[in-house]
Amino acid sequence: MVQEEGSSSVSSSPLQMLSLMSLSPGSLGSPYWLRDMKSEERGLCLIHLLVACANHVASGNMENANIGLEYISHLASPDGDTMQRIAAYFTEALADRMLKNWPGLHKALNSTRITSVADEVLVHKLFFEFCPFLKLSYVITNQAILEAMEGEKVVHIIDLNCFEPAQWISLIRALSARPEGPPHLRITGIHHQKEVLDQMALRLNEEAEKLDIAFQFCPVISRLENLDVEWLRVKTGEAVAISSALQLHSLMAVDDEMIRRNSPSLSKSPNAGNLQRALHMNPRTLSDFLEKEVINSPDSASSSPMCLSTSPKMASFLNALWGLSPKLMVVTEQESNHNGGTLMERMMEALNYYAALFDCLESTVPIASIERQKIEKMLYGQEIKNIIACEGVERKERHEKLEKWIPRLELAGFGRVPLSYHVMLQARRLLQSYNYDGYKVKEENGCFIICWQDQPLFSVSAWRFRRF
Repeated sequence: MVQEEGSSSVSSSPLQMLSLMSLSPGSLGSPYWLRDMKSEERGLCLIHLLVACANHVASGNMENANIGLEYISHLASPDGDTMQRIAAYFTEALADRMLKNWPGLHKALNSTRITSVADEVLVHKLFFEFCPFLKLSYVITNQAILEAMEGEKVVHIIDLNCFEPAQWISLIRALSARPEGPPHLRITGIHHQKEVLDQMALRLNEEAEKLDIAFQFCPVISRLENLDVEWLRVKTGEAVAISSALQLHSLMAVDDEMIRRNSPSLSKSPNAGNLQRALHMNPRTLSDFLEKEVINSPDSASSSPMCLSTSPKMASFLNALWGLSPKLMVVTEQESNHNGGTLMERMMEALNYYAALFDCLESTVPIASIERQKIEKMLYGQEIKNIIACEGVERKERHEKLEKWIPRLELAGFGRVPLSYHVMLQARRLLQSYNYDGYKVKEENGCFIICWQDQPLFSVSAWRFRRF
């Protein structure tokens, strides 16, 4: 029972009461009553509060945004249920974005933060081990390479993010079993940490020697944005295959503000009216709003300031790869639009996307697992922070859907290679062998979409050099 002076009483749940209020000073009273919510009510309340808080951050209303963060802090928890965990990382991201209004304060709070190379490598290995996405990407990539390189005697594979030996050990074994015999194999691995490449070289050389395959591993220590393709030393007569797993999107990082000044119409969000309506909706319909109204809006992808010609780094890099005349290039990317021009677009897309990632992780890993907490905090949490808190060249996690990658790669001179039915069988066999219930691989225009239930999460597409 809630009674305000001069108004009638309302018999309602805490969530229904929340829907009648706005995030403004004094409107919600003490936040402690939020703790009595049931799990379902709490989850919907968190969505409502996160969207409202993000809207205040986007409009520059720091006072109301701060109130929102206070209320969310009483519900969110990095070791609670799925929605509580998601909310904890989105709250951290929104707070980080707010702090950037005071650069001195933001720098002081982050000045002693140390990024451990070992931790960075560990979390990517945990993601590979506990989630099926990279395993699927590697199986699909390897099978596509085997089919494309049939009969080739000299094969050169270029791995744009070389950190997991299991992928190439599996390929070496498959190549050694070819009826016509194995090719001379050269793998060029690119990574910014020498220790990672040293370990790769050790493992792959051991496997090649054991199977008596002519093999050479060539390490290139570099971040992708600094890579000069001349360092890859592609030789005449080599059949080249390129593997890019969750890498290319980072090359779209540019000065967004400069692009907006040059194209003022891009700064207007097509969903602004819808978002305002969302904040006054019955919270029980808010999750439907997230899924149907905004997430699947055809305008959300097209409103991105990153049109196909506005990222010089991406254009020059794809042109350089095209110049290598690859017989095959397999590209795996996140299947979501986190490159929208406004905070609210990215917020709504990211909420939907990471809710699915957290949900499928919960189905695979126990809730109290240290490994799960590390994946959520050090991988998903950092991605969320980059999407929400960063702008301009600092915003690297510029994920885009396959529908944007197809014209971008075609414009760069690549032709699509339809992934075969046998590749699909290999992917589905992997899911069955690991008992990954709830995961699906769907075919779409010759490409594969990896889903959790019916939510697309990653795309895998294959390409080849095409003469203009």
